[in-house]
Amino acid sequence: MPYDGSPSRRQLLSGAGIAAGLAAVPLVHAGHAQSKRQVTVRLDWIYQGPNAGFMVAQDKGFYEQVGLNVEVGPGKGSGNTAQLVASKATQFGFADGYVLGNGVSKGMNIRAVAGLYRRDPTAAVVLADSDIKTPKDLEGKTIAIAAGSTQFQQWPAFVKGCGLDASKIRIVNIDPAGSPPALITGQVPAIAGYALGQVPSVEIRGNTKARVFWYADCGVTAVSNCIVVHNDLIKEDPELVRSFIAATLKGFLYGRQNLDEMIAIARKYSPAIEPAIARREAEMSWQSWISPNTKGKPFGWMSEKDWEETVEVLKQYGGVTAPLQAQQLYTNDFVPTGVEFIPPPADADKM
Repeated sequence: MPYDGSPSRRQLLSGAGIAAGLAAVPLVHAGHAQSKRQVTVRLDWIYQGPNAGFMVAQDKGFYEQVGLNVEVGPGKGSGNTAQLVASKATQFGFADGYVLGNGVSKGMNIRAVAGLYRRDPTAAVVLADSDIKTPKDLEGKTIAIAAGSTQFQQWPAFVKGCGLDASKIRIVNIDPAGSPPALITGQVPAIAGYALGQVPSVEIRGNTKARVFWYADCGVTAVSNCIVVHNDLIKEDPELVRSFIAATLKGFLYGRQNLDEMIAIARKYSPAIEPAIARREAEMSWQSWISPNTKGKPFGWMSEKDWEETVEVLKQYGGVTAPLQAQQLYTNDFVPTGVEFIPPPADADKM
């Protein structure tokens, strides 16, 4: 159900595949007197294409099948969502792994229990018809990045990985919401941010094409959005965690195979959602579902190496000085292992 304001391989993803995937967790049938458990999840941001899988899981009854009724609440950024999970104001959160790592280093008792954006979705974005054809062409140009953002913190790693001369690139501060308009109108020749949010806005609202230079393509490894819980919930109710994850992942996988239906469901939560934007957002998010180290693994499964490299980026560029180990940040204990949970590669959707 929409949030009410309280704090509180392609063939396998058919209806039969959905049912099989949920068979491993306890089911609650309509004839049973057992009432559904009320659960809350706070998203990373407003209702949109990339996070619509949660809405699909509720609307299609995947949560109901495991005895849950889930309030899906919009977020105000991963940092805020992580704080809500840490304070137990919500049982589940959808938050960036880089932000999670920063929070844990400062004492938050939270952990990722399923990784969705397992490849860094951050990128430098330019217009396709610009003279910036490769990352090297950014030298001598200006790029707009929100000061203090994840993209800003990871910028030095991108520059190093691409072999760029940082002294030849001018950085200007910009509000994230103002980045796409600034690029479209030519105020700046390049912007950096989450590609899954910026590229759709540039392409649809600007009626143009964008060229994307993924940070990941220059060697930046940073686990992004995950399902996050308090460590106490893992100890006190592991079956709740397991059931929620299985149903949620089914929602995302079903939405990928039924994109128009997913967008229609998301618009029940927010009629302001623009279908064309939401479609492109979802398509861009699929580029981040699989990292080289998670290829062929079930959706949600996280790589220790990816987390170790995320920790290194945090220590080198994110200001983390406290002792921090990858094992503190995640667990794969609750990720379903069925083959129906293995997502197709991004290029299977011909983006």
